[in-house]
Amino acid sequence: METDYAIIGGGIVGLSVAWGLLRRGRTVTVLDGDDGSFRASRGNFGLVWVQSKGMNQPRYASWSQQSAAIWADFANEVAGNTGQPIPLEQNGGYDLHFSEETLEATVAKYEKLKAQLGGNYPYEVLGHNALRKEEPHIGPKVVGAILHHQDGHANPLKLLKALAADVRRMGGHVLVGKTVTDVSKPDGFHITCADGTIVTSGKVVLSAGLGAAQLGPKMGFKAPVRPQRGQVLITEKLPKMINRPSLIARQVDEGGIQIGATNEEVGLDDKVTQTGLSGLAAEAIAAYPALARAQLVRSWGALRVLSPDGLPIYQQSTEMPGAFLVTCHSGITLAAAHARLLPEWLEGTDAAPDLEVFSEDRFSVS
Repeated sequence: METDYAIIGGGIVGLSVAWGLLRRGRTVTVLDGDDGSFRASRGNFGLVWVQSKGMNQPRYASWSQQSAAIWADFANEVAGNTGQPIPLEQNGGYDLHFSEETLEATVAKYEKLKAQLGGNYPYEVLGHNALRKEEPHIGPKVVGAILHHQDGHANPLKLLKALAADVRRMGGHVLVGKTVTDVSKPDGFHITCADGTIVTSGKVVLSAGLGAAQLGPKMGFKAPVRPQRGQVLITEKLPKMINRPSLIARQVDEGGIQIGATNEEVGLDDKVTQTGLSGLAAEAIAAYPALARAQLVRSWGALRVLSPDGLPIYQQSTEMPGAFLVTCHSGITLAAAHARLLPEWLEGTDAAPDLEVFSEDRFSVS
């Protein structure tokens, strides 16, 4: 099979990039792993989130803002093409605080970042009483919150499903159960899979999440990605009780409340633990005491894909020009940017976003 672009990895990141390239008239083949693969796309928290990102790198904050600003339009286009709605709310989100000290320290960091962004960082601080007017179910232990107006949340599984459908609708090939074992470049790219499948392409995008750690060095990338486990809980469907999402809990479009997530350095272990789930439940009840009466219906653990500094990596290989590494742990937030803006960078057009700060050069040891 010959194609303009081979995309290795069929999660949110890979499908978003594939969608954007197909929209520009390119031919695309997506090679997706099997059901045993570690999949961040099927276990994330669904936030379209700007708040707190880029504290030490304002370009990451502005890149997240760019994506959040075009997210609704992107989702509406995919939904319109497929007839599959992608629920999205962008009415702001909270960073909840249980002490005045942490609240003040965070505001100080936000003020510094706001100055670096030329004032474009729309947030406000709500004391307990003001927060309670917005969120009647908030508990007395919450002293206040930072409400950031560019934040929101979506249904990530519906996004994944609709993206896959639209990629196929536009003529993209999505091959599932394909474990890529080798990538070579005698003239064009030859991508070899464990089952013997061979795909040839003009360019290749490595967006395989944690799989990039093994495949990346073969293609000339450092690919310094590591797993971080996040455990989450889901309650039964409940009447509306949380109006805006936070990093502690959000009420999804179907009514259940998603609680999470942990941040655990445990290697490739994606199991849930009693300690992890108990900690999540305790924090959620401290924030929203009414949750103590809610029935839990399921829980899961999934592995985030993190670089050493937590920022995305966008890199063209010097050893294999035309091969690109695209990886991040904010695949939902950045989906719109990956779909609408990143293809310009892959194609090398004049409209390409400046992604220099996200190159692997930042990991060089001097």
